[in-house]
Amino acid sequence: MRLTRGRLGRRAFGMDVIELHTTGARTGLARTTLLTVPVRDGDSLVVVASKGGDDRDPQWLGNLVARPEVDVTLAGVRRPMRARVAGPDEAAALWPRVVARYGPYDGYRRRAARAIPLVVLEPDAAKS
Repeated sequence: MRLTRGRLGRRAFGMDVIELHTTGARTGLARTTLLTVPVRDGDSLVVVASKGGDDRDPQWLGNLVARPEVDVTLAGVRRPMRARVAGPDEAAALWPRVVARYGPYDGYRRRAARAIPLVVLEPDAAKS
């Protein structure tokens, strides 16, 4: 994605692909993770902290919980955003949309011995 400035690698499994730029919770180092976006609401994006149905949260989740100011690169454009974990009611409303977009997420959720968090990325008004 970086080499082509977002021209290639923009979509996977019918979903947009983003680069999520976080800061390491312990190290303070810049981290980048490629994620799919099953739900878009206007400028807000929803990503799934599934780690393929693993019983452990992905490391990027801990980074953005500790430091919710993140950057997202979508279609070659990098912009500041704020991340938050969806609350139980919001997650319950979002899960059907997530699974409708990519069915295997339902299997991940059944297989994992944890609640798989949904993360909402919203434009950071303070930095726009």
